[in-house]
Amino acid sequence: MSTGSALRVGVFVFDDAEELDVVGPFEVLAAWAALSDLRPEVLTFSADGAGVRLAKGLRIVPDRSADDVAGLHVLVYPGGRGTRTLSADSAHLDWVRRQRAEVPLLASVCTGALVLAAAGLLAGRPATTHWGAFDELAAIDPSVMLDTEARFVDDGDVITAAGVSAGIDMALHLVARLESADVARQVRRAIQYDPDPPV
Repeated sequence: MSTGSALRVGVFVFDDAEELDVVGPFEVLAAWAALSDLRPEVLTFSADGAGVRLAKGLRIVPDRSADDVAGLHVLVYPGGRGTRTLSADSAHLDWVRRQRAEVPLLASVCTGALVLAAAGLLAGRPATTHWGAFDELAAIDPSVMLDTEARFVDDGDVITAAGVSAGIDMALHLVARLESADVARQVRRAIQYDPDPPV
């Protein structure tokens, strides 16, 4: 996946994106950037560069606008209530298709998969999403091969993650894929991510 330049990962943010869909992968990837000899650049961006209000009220001021993030190697597309509006926005779907043509790897979290499907990017491919959104995904594109068990599905140039916290697992997988499993383990230790649910 090398293009002769530093790896650049962009996390797209938008109104009503789910908080952990955004900050979970960002935390993993930013921790990777701090540890890695590859020194990847990890940034957030919104459509116009303006701040956004996430689903539960957290406000984020992104680093860039969509017009200022050329050269991405990975685009992370979160889920959340806002995906329902974006999946019906033809201009936005055209933008997503252009990203597919320019960005080597797209990675969705949770209901971000609905937008990828609406853009036609999951047709005939295996994918996952939040457990409560499988019917929506199937309605958008019945040809998507739904994986209702996986935390994430890596189908080469597109990765989809299940709901919310699964974005952390997917981001660790990205680190392993883009650098190494050993570095991914270092990141996991750095963020002290060792799931052991109390209930």
